[in-house]
Amino acid sequence: MKFLVCISKAPDTTTKIDFVDNNTKFNEAGVQYIVNPYDEWYALVRALELKETLGGTVTTITVGTPEDEAIIRKALAIGADDSVRINADAKDAYYTAFQISDFAKKGGYDIVFVGKETINYNGSQVGGMIAEMMAVPFVSLAVKFDLAGNTATIHKETNGGEEIIELNTPFVISAAKGMAEQRIPNMRGIMAARTKPLQAVEPVACDQLVSFVSYDLPKTKSACKFVSPDNMAELVNLLHTEAKVI
Repeated sequence: MKFLVCISKAPDTTTKIDFVDNNTKFNEAGVQYIVNPYDEWYALVRALELKETLGGTVTTITVGTPEDEAIIRKALAIGADDSVRINADAKDAYYTAFQISDFAKKGGYDIVFVGKETINYNGSQVGGMIAEMMAVPFVSLAVKFDLAGNTATIHKETNGGEEIIELNTPFVISAAKGMAEQRIPNMRGIMAARTKPLQAVEPVACDQLVSFVSYDLPKTKSACKFVSPDNMAELVNLLHTEAKVI
């Protein structure tokens, strides 16, 4: 069984967000990047668990520049067998999915894993696009995944319940919380990651269909107003005239 896990980077949650070039570009100066948690904790770890139980190989794939290889090496340290880096900026979801699907089709992978979304864009677009471009089924927001031979049983949460899906490989799946438990790379894994194969592949031609017009930061939260517990009339007035909740 050949597993392909899509790995993307995201700014650390403590990063101060800023934009440059008239608010059209994210300012990467001084930004500390991490592996997108949904890719790492759930997609990658579940692929590794299946490999350990059923055999096979786990390859990670990232659309990114040489500066992203530190992030890729962390995935190798957690246990992936090898990695592929498509040598290009991840311009938008369509471009990213096009590059990954092209590689996946040529490589004959049985299952392609993605995290349910990235924590910086929250788009949840890439997985579905990969499946469409590969002409294979797609299951989104999966919380449980079992595999017997070529048949998978997948659970996903729905409004007010749970949906259980059965399908055969190949397919694409997006992993949500509950799919697996986070793994911390140990020293042996970190040392082994230094020598594991990391292949750089040139991108295939693809039109860029999306351009970013501008970014806006959320409005700054106003200061808290404190009201004396003895002054209920003022509290009611503020809730009515300013908060507009009553």
